[in-house]
Amino acid sequence: MEIIFYHPTFDTAWWLKALAKAIPGANVREWKAGDNAHADYALVWHPPVEMLAGRKLKAVFALGAGVDSILSKLKAHPEMLDTSIPLFRLEDTGMGLQMQEYAVSQVLHWFRRFDDYQALKSQAKWQPLQEYTRDEFTIGIMGAGVLGAKVAESLQAWGFPLRCWSRTRKSWPGVESFAGTEELSAFLSQTRVLINLLPNTAETVGIINAGLLNQLQDGAYVLNLARGVHLNEDDLLASLNSGKLKGAMLDVYSREPLPEDSPLWKHSRVAMTPHIAAVTRPAEAVDYISRTILNLESGKAVTGQVDRVRGY
Repeated sequence: MEIIFYHPTFDTAWWLKALAKAIPGANVREWKAGDNAHADYALVWHPPVEMLAGRKLKAVFALGAGVDSILSKLKAHPEMLDTSIPLFRLEDTGMGLQMQEYAVSQVLHWFRRFDDYQALKSQAKWQPLQEYTRDEFTIGIMGAGVLGAKVAESLQAWGFPLRCWSRTRKSWPGVESFAGTEELSAFLSQTRVLINLLPNTAETVGIINAGLLNQLQDGAYVLNLARGVHLNEDDLLASLNSGKLKGAMLDVYSREPLPEDSPLWKHSRVAMTPHIAAVTRPAEAVDYISRTILNLESGKAVTGQVDRVRGY
């Protein structure tokens, strides 16, 4: 079995060794420009077109939860990957737990009004504030995939009202489900904290805009953990400045790294991290990829295959 590997920033030597150990008999090599030798599987992140074009692969694995970079490149270069070749993404591989940590910590930060206390600190003001109550702190999760389910699960223990919105209706215990564009307004109207975990598709680009934000409860919060292209940053700032939104926590941006002249840096009600909410954990990823390849080879059922039409 021949496996080619390409990632612009990962420790390639570690990955080659780990994959070779996890898949007995496999020859795993780093792909470099000009390598047109036979390969059965390709493991990639932002792959060059020439790496995949013309290859008769059994499957391609994206080394992350998102495949938008591959799908967007396919629009311009459809020859890069034949439609018959399955494309897989990392469904969890440690990212679910990281998303849970991030979401729970931020929701509790807002719920306990730590943002307000930090603002009072900057004014040297000692002022206990009225507490929020859980029943008025409804959490709405946009995107009900593997990561959305993990985040909902972690928040249930804290007793917040939970709801989710997705393309199709979900049946999660203790979570009110909304589906489709016709139910988006109802989903938003009672949401106090909006957590975005949507996939990046043509339908979701720019979805968090002025029209959507204005349908949230007054004094709502926005937590964007999915993709920067989902959020209109100018509309977010306008909603914060008007008082419609109370605060925002952003991990992803329309441009990365975020330019130094972006007004997001200086806004007192915007907290930020540099796209670190959930990163690929190598050991867990190798376990998933090796197990999936071995199952494919033996004809067993697998998970994580991308529907190219839906984009996830």
